[in-house]
Amino acid sequence: MPAPKLFLAAIICLAVAACVDAVPSAAPASTWTLIDDFEQQDLQGWTKFDAQNETDPFVPDAQVHITQAEANADNHYLLRKPAIDGVVGNRKALAWRELPRAVPTGAKATFFTRINVEYFPNNHSFGLTNQPPQQIAALAYDAFEPMIRITDKAETNGTVNDGALQVLKGRKAYAPIRNPATGRAARPLEPGVWYEVWFVVDNARHDEGGQSYDLHIRGGEFASRTKVYQGAQFRMAREQALTHFIAISNTGPARAPYGNGGVRFDDIYMADGINLSSPPMR
Repeated sequence: MPAPKLFLAAIICLAVAACVDAVPSAAPASTWTLIDDFEQQDLQGWTKFDAQNETDPFVPDAQVHITQAEANADNHYLLRKPAIDGVVGNRKALAWRELPRAVPTGAKATFFTRINVEYFPNNHSFGLTNQPPQQIAALAYDAFEPMIRITDKAETNGTVNDGALQVLKGRKAYAPIRNPATGRAARPLEPGVWYEVWFVVDNARHDEGGQSYDLHIRGGEFASRTKVYQGAQFRMAREQALTHFIAISNTGPARAPYGNGGVRFDDIYMADGINLSSPPMR
């Protein structure tokens, strides 16, 4: 009876093949879109504004927002500082750039950038906003939705930050990222070291589980890409389309300055949906 057995085997093979073909394959990651890699060096498309310049003696246009060449590399990056060393009192040094496309309400998107701390002490934040430019200037910190913070300043409640990356755990409250391998808060960022940061944004409505973001990082103690915070919360949760990348830095008040350490930014990208690959950096 070899023929019927062969026939049956063929039928089984076809059925298995049909079942395999019926299993949906994972959707390919969406394409990365460049926001800025700073190789043009002209900072076209960026707006900077000192929303609370209390320098004394007064220094107009106090913030530092410039491109620099990386030593021993064919690469340029953006350096941001609230003011040059020795100048204090520039409290809200803002800069923003419109995204290549907005992230509508109900959508997810992934943002990527590389960051490098010039030195501590400092106080910096970066992320996204859904506000038009005139409102960004007026709202400053409250223009943010997803917000990532770098600082070692002391809080008004006495808490002393140590320079570990932070996210929003609630309305205007911060939490340090965590190392899942140790179960403890991550170590402070190492000055002079480049870190790769992915933040996956869920711009669904709050009652649908959105207005939140997850953070992944590679660099320093994280040898490979690691999810270091899940479910961070938008600062204001306005439930509007996200339209601009935004950054802010602060010297602190003139009577008790934090410090003017800068942060370097490079290779800012966005992608629709969830994309945890690496963009095509130089």
